[in-house]
Amino acid sequence: MNSWLREMHRASTELDSKVTTVVQLNVGGQFYTTTVGTLRKFSGSKLAEMFSSPVEACTDGEGRFFIDRSGTYFGPILDYLRTGQVPSQNLTEVYREAQYYEIQPLVKLLEDTPQIFGEQVARKQFLLRVPNYSENLEVLLRLARAEAVGMRWSEVVVCVMHTDEQAAQCAEPLYNLEAKKVPFVKFGPWNVGPSIEDLLHCVNKDIKAKGYQVQLQKYFLEKACWAKLQGCFHKFTFNWW
Repeated sequence: MNSWLREMHRASTELDSKVTTVVQLNVGGQFYTTTVGTLRKFSGSKLAEMFSSPVEACTDGEGRFFIDRSGTYFGPILDYLRTGQVPSQNLTEVYREAQYYEIQPLVKLLEDTPQIFGEQVARKQFLLRVPNYSENLEVLLRLARAEAVGMRWSEVVVCVMHTDEQAAQCAEPLYNLEAKKVPFVKFGPWNVGPSIEDLLHCVNKDIKAKGYQVQLQKYFLEKACWAKLQGCFHKFTFNWW
């Protein structure tokens, strides 16, 4: 039996001996001390699986059990397992880690907080109604980068159509933009629920979350007969340097 197998056999024997066994953890370079019972608190979680089977656990050079995740946000996860206290800071990051570790009671509790409910539940449900939202967002970013070659800034027009009627009415000005080779992206229609302003807020927020410096402005159409569609057309200006 090689040294690695001996170590894993030893670790498995220790873990199975009693749930009060103290264990040292290395989570992404940060060290924690807890018990097997704490880590196994929720039987369906990844942590319970990791510390119930020697196949799932691995150790670092000092013999600490190693988990290749962010150590910064593991602390609140561990505190919840110990005390049941719901984290109150860095909720988005802790929520992501709770999802990864599949600690479903904590996931549900965090989804009840205003921040996570608004961002991960209400907002996500809205965006699911918008056809191809994620794909169109990526197209917008690709167009912005393509237009930026040798330029300090670049612009992409966004046509946001709430209803099918607006989609039909926007066909002519969109054809005009295409003829003039103006880069543009379409969002919608989704017909019910939040407004065009809400969709633009989501797009603007998601772009900035990716690290881009961007400004949202109205895009003015050329023809007076398109005036009633003015609220559908906007432009994102990207600053590159």
